[in-house]
Amino acid sequence: MMDKVIMAGFGGQGIMFLGKVLAYAGMTTDLELCWIPSYGPEMRGGTANCSVILSDEEIHSPVVDHADAAIVMNQPAYERFKSKVKPGGVLVVNSSLANVGDQRTDIIIIEIPASAIANKLGNANIANMVCLGALLPSMKLVNWETVEKSMEKLTIKRPQFLQGNLDAIKEGMEFAK
Repeated sequence: MMDKVIMAGFGGQGIMFLGKVLAYAGMTTDLELCWIPSYGPEMRGGTANCSVILSDEEIHSPVVDHADAAIVMNQPAYERFKSKVKPGGVLVVNSSLANVGDQRTDIIIIEIPASAIANKLGNANIANMVCLGALLPSMKLVNWETVEKSMEKLTIKRPQFLQGNLDAIKEGMEFAK
């Protein structure tokens, strides 16, 4: 079994952290994994994307041509990566910053106002976690428990961020129901 996920948005939207959360979730359950970041030299405001492959078998290639799922945080990311989701896959779109005009009918599209939900929770920087929550019910190899464990490890030096991130994931999961 394998989950191939692409995450994309502007630099500063927590795209790389989102990938790390999934990668750590895979590590907590001894899965094979591959995390590949890609970002422009601009850092904040530039483009950023990463791919994560989680598998219970050996991963033969780190390239994700056809993803099982994608999270896109803005319009340019939506335009660039909507075609990368394989038929039957899931595309989570931050509808606060992306307009899904020409929808594909062969995939599940979850339009979630992640930035608005994050602002409601009091922290605009957790929109990425809201999107992760919306995707989690569709994942095969990671779940709430594994993501919670990975968040605990990733926020060990900044424990004040743990609860806010977990709350954002829960909000996203509730929205996706």
